[in-house]
Amino acid sequence: MSTKSATLIWFENLTRKDVALVGGKNSSLGEMVRTLGAKGIRVPPGFATTAETFRGFLRDNGLDAVLAEHLEALADGRATLADTGQAIRAAIAAGRWPNAIRDDIIAAYRALGERAGQADPAVAVRSSATAEDLPDASFAGQQETFLNVRGEAALLAACRRCYASLYTDRAITYRQLKGFAHQAVALSVGVQLMVRSDLGGAGVMFSIDTESGFDKVVLINAAWGLGENVVQGSVNPDEYQVYKPFLGKPKLTPIVQKTLGEKERKMVYAARGATTRNVPTSRAEREAFVLSDAEILELARHAVVIEAHYGQPMDIEWGRDGETGLIYILQARPETVQSRIDVGALKSYRLLGKGKKLLEGLSVGDAIATGEACLIESAADIARFVDGAVLVTGTTDPDWVPVMKRASAIITDQGGRTSHAAIVSRELGLPAVVGTGDATRQLHDGQEVTVSCAEGDKGFVYAGISEFEVTETVLGEVPKTRTEVMLNLANPAAAARWWRLPVDGVGLARMEFVISNTIRVHPLALTRFDQLKDEAAKAEITRLTRGYADRCDYFVHSLAMGLSRIAATWYPRPCIIRMSDFKTNEYAELLGGRQFEPAEENPMIGFRGASRYYSPAYADGFALECRAILRLREQMGFDNVVVMIPFCRSPDEADKVLAVMAKNGLKRGKNGLEVYVMCEIPSNVILADEFAKRFDGFSIGSNDLTQLTLGVDRDSAELADLFRERDPAVQWMIEHVIARARAAGRHIGLCGQAPSNDPEFARLLVAAGIDAISVTPDSFLAVKRHVAAAEAKGKKG
Repeated sequence: MSTKSATLIWFENLTRKDVALVGGKNSSLGEMVRTLGAKGIRVPPGFATTAETFRGFLRDNGLDAVLAEHLEALADGRATLADTGQAIRAAIAAGRWPNAIRDDIIAAYRALGERAGQADPAVAVRSSATAEDLPDASFAGQQETFLNVRGEAALLAACRRCYASLYTDRAITYRQLKGFAHQAVALSVGVQLMVRSDLGGAGVMFSIDTESGFDKVVLINAAWGLGENVVQGSVNPDEYQVYKPFLGKPKLTPIVQKTLGEKERKMVYAARGATTRNVPTSRAEREAFVLSDAEILELARHAVVIEAHYGQPMDIEWGRDGETGLIYILQARPETVQSRIDVGALKSYRLLGKGKKLLEGLSVGDAIATGEACLIESAADIARFVDGAVLVTGTTDPDWVPVMKRASAIITDQGGRTSHAAIVSRELGLPAVVGTGDATRQLHDGQEVTVSCAEGDKGFVYAGISEFEVTETVLGEVPKTRTEVMLNLANPAAAARWWRLPVDGVGLARMEFVISNTIRVHPLALTRFDQLKDEAAKAEITRLTRGYADRCDYFVHSLAMGLSRIAATWYPRPCIIRMSDFKTNEYAELLGGRQFEPAEENPMIGFRGASRYYSPAYADGFALECRAILRLREQMGFDNVVVMIPFCRSPDEADKVLAVMAKNGLKRGKNGLEVYVMCEIPSNVILADEFAKRFDGFSIGSNDLTQLTLGVDRDSAELADLFRERDPAVQWMIEHVIARARAAGRHIGLCGQAPSNDPEFARLLVAAGIDAISVTPDSFLAVKRHVAAAEAKGKKG
């Protein structure tokens, strides 16, 4: 067959420059087949009909005038969108294939079967518009795809249905939204050999974080069966993230997130009638990850290769053949949202108050919106949607585009972050909470709600209309300072939202947030599971740890991955991770925790921090924390992690903790490991020279140091006026420990909010010679300015 016939072109004879010939999707497939096979990228073979074939089909059936007439009636308001689309689709579907075109398609289909060694091979029939997958428009899901098409008659029918899908209501609306002339867009049909992912798994991946634009990770969604359920958002898939810079180091496993999705159904081949059908997944499938670690890393490497070849972030569909176990790339197109955001300024949203939490799911975007809920069960009900309402539906199918652009926010029962609807929500700048499970049952029409996507990976729906504030940080206005300004972080999911801030690292990463919010289980309830008396807690722990042969691995792997997302954000800048600093009453709230925690009158100065780590009452729990840090540094590659010990009362206690850490593989100095100590007890200041012999640095915890220096409960409303970091006694403590640390050649910083609220306090720290100040992200710019002003004043002084 000729390299480029008038009717169709084989994928291997196409390049990405052939968009005008075969559309964005098919030209990209050809590009990958031609150039990336040698780099290990497998793309199923196939061919594409040309745009001229589509125009010839319209011309031979006299459809150009029909289309023009209907589109003119729509533009003039004489016809509705629904009536226009239906009339055009019916006219195209009734068209007859010109003999020459039909014969060419059948001949190519037979040749594809010969390549595969099959008669009537199963193929995917995909639409590829000549205006789609452009850098500023994804056209995600605007035209149809038909899977498991077998036989010549079925193929010709599917091709005709693809042509008709150029005029779905959603496609017409999207072209209007993006300013494309309808009849200037033609359609190519891609005919691609099916991969038996119905027996394996499939999904979507992005070579960039879809929510923050963080360009150092690959985001992968996966479900059992064919990938359409992931694309359509009709299942809650597994989600994985991989840190790209370490993929070239074969000994490392830089998977920074693994979240198990419900995956309630899977799409498989149908035995008769329809070509595909959905069936419930087994309990074993729901409780297992679709991909092994090796497969996750293989996919991530494919994403990096494809991104490098195209020179831009990419949106990629993939499938794993259940018969061979091989992974194939099915489509690749440019990512069209995060890669085009103006990064001159960062907007951040913060709730000033919140009502009762009604629902939670995955967050799409990072904004907050309020409004009345409007439940729409099917596209047939779109006409009753109220402009500015919060759209609530089961799945956000691309058919919803006409109504989505009129909404203030979107809430769905099903779907993941890579579904077509999530992509379109981002393009429209709408916050969306997807995969809530039962939004359509929990919410009702007219109910006032607040939709928050500003709290990390999880999105929340709260009752009522909450007030919120929006702040903007202009990156070009951030001054340079000698004193390092770092961030305090707890929520790993929120870290990537701040990746563009020019910070000097993470001065305080709180381990306990990951334990309480992600792991949720007391470590001793895992190490001593057989001794656990709470049967309800045992059942929930069994559910949470499914998929792990060793329950302790659940704690170690989850903690390491959670912390890795913080360590990755500004790698190789330092990330100081504080070992767990729960009080006993807080530990007791973890699943299974009450059995292992004493009741204390004053937990604030009780069995906390360093005293726990070497105690037989918690030592095997601390061992899990050490294993997580060891995995984070040595197996995942984040050697920028610095360990910090909280509430260490004496040098003798420091020696015991360091010995226990070394026993668990974390020997200070080994493989560059640095260990810091929190300076939050007067003894840390008084014996600073002794602590400096044992630790590589100090971090002043101003809240506890103020509390224990002044004898003032920091949580007491009655004593609030006495709680002052700038009290002369506290100020002396801070200045003294800074001086002793500098004399010993040890790093010293402060983590607390005082420098952001009090410019004079920032000046005192700078004048005393502090190395670093660590604050919350929303305070970063204010502190940078205060520190810059203090340094300038110091030079003049």
